Amino acid sequence: MKDQRIAVIGASGQVAQAFQRAALGRSFELMVSGRPQADITDLASLSRLFADQRPDLVINASAYTAVDKAEVETEIAHSTNQEGPASLAVLCQATGAALIHISTDYVFDGSQRTPYLEDDVRAPQSVYGATKSAGEDAIRKVLPRHAIFRTAWVYGPDGQNFLKTMLRLGAERDEVRVVSDQFGSPTPADVIAGTILDIAPRLLSDGDKDSLWGTYHLTAQGETSWHGFAAEIFRQVALSGRKVPRLHAITTSDYPTAAVRPKYSVLETSKIRRTFGLTLPDWQQGVATCVKRLAH
Repeated sequence: MKDQRIAVIGASGQVAQAFQRAALGRSFELMVSGRPQADITDLASLSRLFADQRPDLVINASAYTAVDKAEVETEIAHSTNQEGPASLAVLCQATGAALIHISTDYVFDGSQRTPYLEDDVRAPQSVYGATKSAGEDAIRKVLPRHAIFRTAWVYGPDGQNFLKTMLRLGAERDEVRVVSDQFGSPTPADVIAGTILDIAPRLLSDGDKDSLWGTYHLTAQGETSWHGFAAEIFRQVALSGRKVPRLHAITTSDYPTAAVRPKYSVLETSKIRRTFGLTLPDWQQGVATCVKRLAH
């Protein structure tokens, strides 16, 4: 794998930054690029990147993830989450590169009460979810050598995310109110990046095996509510003797948002674990690691 070249698109995102950490000590060359060098909405810049870097594998970690803003900024969400992946797929097909694309639990409507399988019916309830679902389809239509990894409730030391918001609010307030009737699997960006880079050599070495390509669910194990996520964050903070706020459970109707969130978006991960022989951590483990890193 020493001669393999992997290009990551989306340098400023929390998952893309996690890829840079996860690549340390590995034998392949990882090139992380963002705007303006690699603008997912600009085909010309992507074409130049392919010509300059000649990647064997492209990882698309770029996305428009402002879920509520997407309800208004529909064109930006569409160009980033649908048209951009379509352009990458066309360029990969033309150059012989493979593509890894990161998608989301929001492609599902949340009406189930059991974890979603990869081939369950998609019915996104938001512009964000709809554009991410359309991006998946655009890739499938053009490029056989693709792997789509759906993940959920992503957090980490970089960027804006729920865990960092809770740490900030916990330091500023005596009381915090968090929704308790939406369920998912909090997943560290470092787990996403590390798992994908563990899988990448297998895809590149055994890429002629059609069974390896396709869609996978990649999250930490277990499930909780946003309230349960916050409770675990504050529990970890309290272990070090620091002050934590009183946490109150509220309902979705108590906290209206522009975009509809799925009530239940836990993803079944047995396919990725079985196919690649992986062990994925429990969601609480990642919270403990991240809180220790960020809380002061």
